[in-house]
Parts: sequence; C-alpha cells; structure tokens
Amino acid sequence: MSIEQKGAELRRLHDDPALLQLVNVWDVASARAIADLPQTRALATASHSIAAMYGFEDGEHIPRDLMIEAVARVVAATGLPVTADLEAGYGDAGETTRRAIGVGVVGMNLEDQLKPFDESVAAVATVVGAAEAEGVPFALNARTDAFLRGTARSVDENVTDAIERGKAFLDAGATCVFVPGRLDAETIGRLVSGIGERKLSVIGHPGSVPPAELERLGVARVSYGPWSQRVALTALADAAESLYAGGTLAASTRILN
Repeated sequence: MSIEQKGAELRRLHDDPALLQLVNVWDVASARAIADLPQTRALATASHSIAAMYGFEDGEHIPRDLMIEAVARVVAATGLPVTADLEAGYGDAGETTRRAIGVGVVGMNLEDQLKPFDESVAAVATVVGAAEAEGVPFALNARTDAFLRGTARSVDENVTDAIERGKAFLDAGATCVFVPGRLDAETIGRLVSGIGERKLSVIGHPGSVPPAELERLGVARVSYGPWSQRVALTALADAAESLYAGGTLAASTRILN
C-alpha cells in the first residue's frame, strides 16, 4: 500500500463497527512478531516502551530524533499502517507530525497533559493542519489525561472534563479521543455517551474491561501501551528464573525472527 492508502485504511479501521485492537510494539522484532499474526490490521508504537529500550524515562526525555528513528524502523519492517505514540509533540507538534509522516507514519497519539483547554485544542488543530498539508489521510488519537492527572478530582469531574475536551478535539479534526486510565464499564459507557459511538479510545491493562465488552459499549479502539513490553519482559524474567533453577526452555517457544 502507498502511504495514502495506509492512511485511508487506518482511518477506516477506526470507523469500522469492529473494535480496533492495537498491541503496541517498540522495535523491529516486536513489530514483526505482531504483524505476522493474521488478526493484526495495524501497528501502534508505544513511546514508553521505546524510551525504555534506549534507557530513558517516559515523558519526552528521549530525543525526538531518536524516537522518530525508532518509529521509522518499525514502519520499514511491515506493510501495515503504523500509528505512533509521539507524546505531546516534543515542543513542536506540527513539525513532529510532518517528520513522522515523512518516515511513513499515518497516525499518532497526542497527549494534552491536562494543559489549559484552549492550548490543548490548539495543539490538536496544529497536528490536523500539518497532516492535511502533507496530503496524507491521518488518524489522530487525541489523548486527554483527565483521569491520569485528575487524581485529586472525583470520577464525575474527570468524566465531564474528558467529554468536554474530547468533543472539542473531535471538532478540531481528531479521529478519536484517547482517555487512558483504569476505567470500569460504567465509566466507559458514560464517556462513549458523551463523546460519541466509535469515537473513544482506551488502554488495556491487567484486569481491564475485555475487548468484547468494549466493542459492545461502542469503543473504537483499544491499545496496550507499555503493557505489551511488560508482558514480554515478564516472560523473559520468568524463563531466566526457571533456567537458573535447573529448568529448560519451553518446547512451545516460537522462532519469530
């Protein structure tokens, strides 16, 4: 597919009645392992995982050049559409968007970090404008940290804020609204009702609402952020403990590269 075709396909996947599941990747090996599964329709990178791979803390501590290089390697490793977690845009959301599209990315996450409302909406509009200027269909997963950073507020306050920001993000051209946090089914239902069917994106974590229920509730997309890397590292640590205890490698171990 051309980059235009990939962009159009990623946008379509967000509109499709079926829930879009994105198991996040962080390097070429993880990208190929997930891309080779017949159920995989698109790939998403995880900024936390890429930063950890290079020894950086999450939160834009990794240099933008290094993040874009890592994302470019993932794009080159697969023919599937790739959406990248690019945090809050590394100080220049428009230029970061242009550079990401330049390496073949057709979607991105953009965090609001619970910055002032008008500033957050303007950042979304900047990304949308940059993608339109490049002439590539682009899926912007506009993230609000209403729950992650609103820990001192009530659930009702966070829901109200997330809906207000989410609707404004959609009006500014975002494809969907990402509300990460440990959300139960009731809260997710309230967010879908306020933001819109097939417009909410959530994160999966241990004990989260199952995909089938998310689809029934009208969620557009679920991704897994750093949890996919944590699963892999947990398996590695468990295997090492078994080997140190005198065990052997599991016969079910796959050769994926």
